[in-house]
Amino acid sequence: MNQNLAFADYAVFIIYFIVVSTYGYTIYRKREKNEHDAKAYFLAEGTLTWWAIGASLIASNISAEQFIGMSGEGFFLGIAVAAYEWIAAIALIIVAVWFIPVYLKNKIYTMPQFLKTRYNESTALIMAVFWLFLYVFVNLTSILYLGAVAINGLAGGEYLHVIMVGLALFALLISLGGMKVVAYTDVIQVAVLIIGGLVTSYIALTTVGHYFGFGENAIAGFKVLMEKAPEHFKMIIPRPTATSSQLEINKYLTFPGMMSYLAGIWIINLNYWGCNQYITQRALGADLQTARTGILFAGMLKLLMPLIVMLPGIAAYVLYENGHLPQLVGGKDGAYSAMLTFLPTGLKGLSVAALTAAIVASLAGKVNSISTIYTLDVHKKYIQKDATDRAQVNIGRYAVFAAMLLAVLFTWNDVLGIGGVGGFTYIQKYTGFISPGVFAMFFLGMFWKRTTGTAAIVGVISGFLLSVLFNEFAPALFGNETLLYTAFANGKGGFEIPFHICMGLSFAFTMLLMIAISFAGPKVNPKAFELDTEMFKVKPQTTVLIVITLLIIFALYVKFW
Repeated sequence: MNQNLAFADYAVFIIYFIVVSTYGYTIYRKREKNEHDAKAYFLAEGTLTWWAIGASLIASNISAEQFIGMSGEGFFLGIAVAAYEWIAAIALIIVAVWFIPVYLKNKIYTMPQFLKTRYNESTALIMAVFWLFLYVFVNLTSILYLGAVAINGLAGGEYLHVIMVGLALFALLISLGGMKVVAYTDVIQVAVLIIGGLVTSYIALTTVGHYFGFGENAIAGFKVLMEKAPEHFKMIIPRPTATSSQLEINKYLTFPGMMSYLAGIWIINLNYWGCNQYITQRALGADLQTARTGILFAGMLKLLMPLIVMLPGIAAYVLYENGHLPQLVGGKDGAYSAMLTFLPTGLKGLSVAALTAAIVASLAGKVNSISTIYTLDVHKKYIQKDATDRAQVNIGRYAVFAAMLLAVLFTWNDVLGIGGVGGFTYIQKYTGFISPGVFAMFFLGMFWKRTTGTAAIVGVISGFLLSVLFNEFAPALFGNETLLYTAFANGKGGFEIPFHICMGLSFAFTMLLMIAISFAGPKVNPKAFELDTEMFKVKPQTTVLIVITLLIIFALYVKFW
């Protein structure tokens, strides 16, 4: 087991860097004539192909929180964490069939624009500010920190800040070219991360097979995992009882069994994939069929993700529990990096390139969305209303620099404490403070004409306050048992409600509040979207993609239920 990178690893990584940079520059030169066209910069001129949309969605989504954080949860929870990915595939089907037609029919290019068109400017401004803070201080920081920690561990453990700055500069290099450069370089990034991720998973399985005397065979290694860690291959985490250990309670707090499927995991995924500028921006400039096909292609790729990002975590658990893995640097979030140390020279460089591809693609996509929201929904509307296209592009680039600088500063010494809670859970939990209100506002705004602007503002604010209430105050107030939920001792001297359940409760009460306020308002809402059945019809080939995806998910759940 070689801990550090060799010359061949660095050579593979440098080749990856040169290929991505050269391809990005080529795409940039092709659109150089549109250098100062705002639509070209922010929306890729509406020319993205379905495969570019799908690949870009996955490349932007799969980042350090998946490779490092989800692998860590695989180490801790097992296959249950795959629910995030497989339910995401169903959420992408819902977004493709029902959400995207509403956006495209109403010529929506940013999520704040949706809120202004459907509700009012106040709602749009509140959410623009919400999203900017969320993207910079939760998403950018966690991606940058987790990625730098992982690569630093493989590089010898002495270069954290250098790697952090290097990742930020690489992402800036790509993102300054605009959405088209980001999206098409993402095609290479997703190819690298899938190939590199599959190689890592294969080596992880063969390593397990080797250590347990079954030979270097991936299938045998998988059987060893199921034999040595059978509890890691159950999709449902059982509800703790009076005799449960603290470890069993902690697992349930992270993923509360069937309650996850009744509440939080759907809110997380539908909000993330359907109401998120960072994601939907890839499809908003395309025609309906292209956007739908790209989103469904992303949904099918999501089915592969647990194999890439979760299995190495379970392999690390089995090796660690049986004394074949001496230590995990960084706790459970060190599981993926620990498995990379088993890779031979050269392949280790490929896997580091895959990890870097995931990190850089997500950073670039995130800052591009930050730039788009700030420029189009804040700066042009409230600061420089007469800004020309050239000025908007320049402002967007300044926003990219500012966002990345803030992220670097706040991750320099782990100011936000990301390393203390586990990266994947950190993102899911703290994004979940605003997800219930945002999703309720979007869902009712799209599909219920009666929803008013007042209800939307109250909904997004109350959704956040209710999330704070259920996460931070309700456990201490109600103790162990209530009719609606159960609070469990968290091992830190207090009680805690699983954050999935908190999201479900916040969403339910927010919906009821918004509906009540809307009924008290005018019966006719001139800002309601006009919907018709033609919008939601799908072509036969689209139906085939949907059916195949659903059958695969059904088979996976039958296998691991």
